[in-house]
Amino acid sequence: MFPGPVINATTNDFIHVNVFNNIDEPLLFTWNGIQQRLNSWQDGVSGTNCPIQTGANWTYVFQTKDQIGSFFYFPSLNFQKAGGGFGPIRVNNRIVIAVPFPKPDAEFDLLIGDWTSNSYKKTRAMQTVSSTIPDAILLNGKGPFGSSASDAFESFNVDQGGTYRFRISNVGSALSFNFRIQGHQMVLVETEGSYSQQITLDSLDVHVGQSYSVLVTMTQKSRNYYMVASPKLLDTAKYSSLVGVGVLQYSNSAAPLTGPLPNGPDAFDIQFSLAQARSIRWNMTAGAARPNPQGTFNVTNVTLSQTFILRGSLAEINGSPRYTVNNVSYSTPDTPLKLADRFLNGTGVYTLDQFPVQSVKANAASGVSVVTGIHKGWIEMVFQNDLDAMDSWHLDGFSFFVVGFGGGDWTPDSRSSYNLLDPVTRSTTQVYPGGWTAVYAYLDNPGMWNLRSQTLKHWYLGEQLYIRVHNSDPDPARERPPPRNLLTCGE
Repeated sequence: MFPGPVINATTNDFIHVNVFNNIDEPLLFTWNGIQQRLNSWQDGVSGTNCPIQTGANWTYVFQTKDQIGSFFYFPSLNFQKAGGGFGPIRVNNRIVIAVPFPKPDAEFDLLIGDWTSNSYKKTRAMQTVSSTIPDAILLNGKGPFGSSASDAFESFNVDQGGTYRFRISNVGSALSFNFRIQGHQMVLVETEGSYSQQITLDSLDVHVGQSYSVLVTMTQKSRNYYMVASPKLLDTAKYSSLVGVGVLQYSNSAAPLTGPLPNGPDAFDIQFSLAQARSIRWNMTAGAARPNPQGTFNVTNVTLSQTFILRGSLAEINGSPRYTVNNVSYSTPDTPLKLADRFLNGTGVYTLDQFPVQSVKANAASGVSVVTGIHKGWIEMVFQNDLDAMDSWHLDGFSFFVVGFGGGDWTPDSRSSYNLLDPVTRSTTQVYPGGWTAVYAYLDNPGMWNLRSQTLKHWYLGEQLYIRVHNSDPDPARERPPPRNLLTCGE
């Protein structure tokens, strides 16, 4: 099925997922936004797991420890995400924890993303040759309503007067989009596992890898309405097929859809997008996975232990284009870093802190970039985007506080613009072209954690690194040992 089945869990549940690899390449799945507390063995990326070989199966076992919210899973190796394989994850509150909004009449998962009609293998082979524009934006794997190229379109049936929760994720490879529903406003309530301050929106920008929950109340006449996802930073007059269209269908409505698609903000209006991003703030008084208010744990008076300034850019290495972090393009070793760390102390696989995290390497190079994260220290990470395209950064194992956005180069004086009162927490943040985004994270989760661009081409061509958060205490309460079904490979 496409998208894949929903994983519907509750805080602290243990999830068992048996993955059968029926494709002709090695395979892994990662669980975008699930923190894998004390258990990076289950993270499902090349640095933590050996791949599941063709014709084999492997069972992931992980816990939704101290989490709530909207997430998704997808295949993490070899550009396979461009071929699908993604599906939604819901982590519901425990009954004893109050949710900061009334129970909706129903919930809908809405996975939206750009799509290329070529096979992922063909698209993958083109990444070092040319830039490609996707062919469509799909809503839950379905093409735009009204398009002759669409076999089906997505629709949701609702009742007049009802309120519905839409869990919206950008599962695409390249494009941010703006989402809106004709004649209806949305109330933002959740951002990747954090309850946000409830703001009313006419439209919502969603960047690659991000997830939100919005509430929509059916206040209009009983008929059908357009749902639209249009790309950012692209001229839809030139690329009209890249407007995803679905249908919101009121019960007992026989009226056809009428009129033009609802207009959204100018696709090139970065100031609109920036203003909206800054308006998304944490609900400090709501409980989430725990009964105490979210705001009990905040960044108002933290002491920083580390600062990383990470510059994403494009370089030529050995005659081929590569994406880099501080002029270093990640090269995936045969042995997963987590296994090398456990059994070889990293020897022969990586050298810890070999590459810079506050400066740019003089000459672009490929390498296995693994850097130290201080256990139980606060880290400031500044993502600087030297590209002329939107970028999107994700950290496995944690959520981070998004404290600031800005244009041009970040400097220490940029800290004066930070929001340290109520920044939202999430695991994926956008970085605007030619700009910077700053986040704070508390590194209390030991393990080997992938820090990457969620833009698939950037990730595939090297814009990533790993943060090693080490706790020398062998007590399994500090970090879990390898699973009994551990796959081995490499050295």
